[in-house]
Amino acid sequence: MFLRGEGVTELYIVRHCEASGNVSRVFQGIADTDITECGAMQLERLAERFKDIKIDAIYSSPLKRAYKTAEAINKYHGLPIIKEDKLIEIDGGEIEGLCWENFDITHPVLEYNWNMRPDLFHPKGGESMKSVYKRSWEVVLKIVAENEGKVVAVASHGCTIRNIICHALGKKIEALRTVPWADNTGIFLLRFNGNELPEIVLHNDYSHLSAELLPKKSRIRTVIYDEIPEEN
Repeated sequence: MFLRGEGVTELYIVRHCEASGNVSRVFQGIADTDITECGAMQLERLAERFKDIKIDAIYSSPLKRAYKTAEAINKYHGLPIIKEDKLIEIDGGEIEGLCWENFDITHPVLEYNWNMRPDLFHPKGGESMKSVYKRSWEVVLKIVAENEGKVVAVASHGCTIRNIICHALGKKIEALRTVPWADNTGIFLLRFNGNELPEIVLHNDYSHLSAELLPKKSRIRTVIYDEIPEEN
């Protein structure tokens, strides 16, 4: 437990548990994929982690993998879960549901930007990373303003959380590449005390998971680029 001063707002931000898209290595974005068996077990551990933490409010992305994560956080608290659309994952547009494996051939520029210049990432028919950077911080400040002096839990997604933490570190979107990813059920704790930028007390903490439930490193492969690719 962390001691709070008057007016201090604590915001727990939790990435959703393992979902089917994480295992099949597809761009799941706003696709409403369900959780895996491993994900369900991760949530059991997450519920125990939050059992003795005082929580005043819970917010969640509307997607089921995040909402089920919020339900696990809420297991011993019985709070209403507030769905917040701005906590949703980035919309992958034309690459929603496609496997990452061949992106270097089918979508070379998108893959390059995702890895090297995420600030420029903008799939056709989808959402730009700049939009995620803007709306994710807007909703964080809104939630904090609505819950001054309280403890709040938020369930969201990897890309959205990465942008939130980029903001919390005081970095511009051009520095997003330097911000590590959150892992499944990884917990962040941001402590707001009157200033826009919070203290980051926990950063991607998944110590509640046993070895067999640790997040699998199944994100897009690491790529070494000799040159900037061009579209086919």
